[in-house]
Amino acid sequence: MRRAAARTLAGVFSLLLLLAAATDAAAYPLDGYDSTGINRLRAYDLARDWLIRTGTLVPGSLWGMDRVKLRLADGEPFDLPTPDEAFTAQVRSLIGEHAKHYGVTVLDLSDPKRPRYADVNGGSIQNPGSVGKIVVALGWFQALADRYPDDTEARARMLRKTVITANRFVNRDHHVVPFWKPGQAAVIRRPLQEGDSATLYTFLDWMCSASSNAGASMLMAELVLFREFGAEYPLSPEASAKWFDETPKAELTRRLADALQSPLRSNGLDPAKLRQGSLFTREGKKILPGTNSVSTSRELARYLLLMDQGRLVDRWSSLEIKRLLYLTDARIRYASAGALNDSALYFKSGSLYGCKDEPGFKCGQFMGNRINYMNSIALVETERKDVSLHYIVTVLSNVLRKNSAEQHERFGGKLHELLLSEHATPSAPY
Repeated sequence: MRRAAARTLAGVFSLLLLLAAATDAAAYPLDGYDSTGINRLRAYDLARDWLIRTGTLVPGSLWGMDRVKLRLADGEPFDLPTPDEAFTAQVRSLIGEHAKHYGVTVLDLSDPKRPRYADVNGGSIQNPGSVGKIVVALGWFQALADRYPDDTEARARMLRKTVITANRFVNRDHHVVPFWKPGQAAVIRRPLQEGDSATLYTFLDWMCSASSNAGASMLMAELVLFREFGAEYPLSPEASAKWFDETPKAELTRRLADALQSPLRSNGLDPAKLRQGSLFTREGKKILPGTNSVSTSRELARYLLLMDQGRLVDRWSSLEIKRLLYLTDARIRYASAGALNDSALYFKSGSLYGCKDEPGFKCGQFMGNRINYMNSIALVETERKDVSLHYIVTVLSNVLRKNSAEQHERFGGKLHELLLSEHATPSAPY
């Protein structure tokens, strides 16, 4: 029966994965359906053999729940160390002539006794784009822990059982998300629409995997409601709409900021260096106004470090966030570097570009000539006979008129090859 279902889905996936490659890659271990109820995981798991044969799933995407662990949770907590000048120079040389337009941090943890840190313009501030969705995830897991401080199963149950319905906050978004139910022969990818219902876990997956702006905006609005109404949450659609319409805009802005920024502070992060200030959809911003969003590659690296140490809220929350960031589909941008195929990646990417008239230049996606932000964060784990790598890399760039997706891919491959050459067993090829 499993093979028949996989064959049935295979033809559908051939079309869907073309769409996936053009948007954002999916996350969470494929064997996580029983824990989360995220239907996408069951569908992809059924089609696993076909996805491997077509090269869509690479070896590093096939780790199960038991292999996705917090590698630093049992050690003594530490912060980013002082930058290593020699390592920083190596990283800067990999970036090349446009280094001044980058903010890059690399924390090499492959030798646990001697972590190395490279920092190239790590304090430069840039809008995080979709990378800011990791702040929304932190906000939710902090809110769940505040409500159920000693009961992780109650938190998981709420994520699995609480169903919310997409409303006006989803308008408009071009990102597509997967829809599938057991027994269906097809997975359909389309933008979220008003009336679509799913669990909180599924919305988190849509936000982190498909990078759905609509999904993220719904979660931000629901987070404000969850914090406001506590045990009365979830509200009916009518009660929710009434509350947002009748609460003064200035008060809504304050509550949104508190919902997203207080978890950053309580977890040792600086909202002046990492902050998601507003919703991701135009209509959502009108209903629930926010502020600006900022990030630095250094503070993004601290987020990933705290996560792997189990210090984002607590161990359970940190592990769930790490699972939500685990890539289990077609790899894009930084993550698409072939050198990374056998590595597990915990990844988020975001881009913003802007155009202006320029004779002889065709402006477009990833190739802005006014702004051309590309942001990538990754925690990379490589387990091979000849080498074990464990490192964090965060990249913010604003190189005009260059394809930023290709630039990040090239840097990701070169950095990985550098670390392989330094850590591989001398007698073994890498």
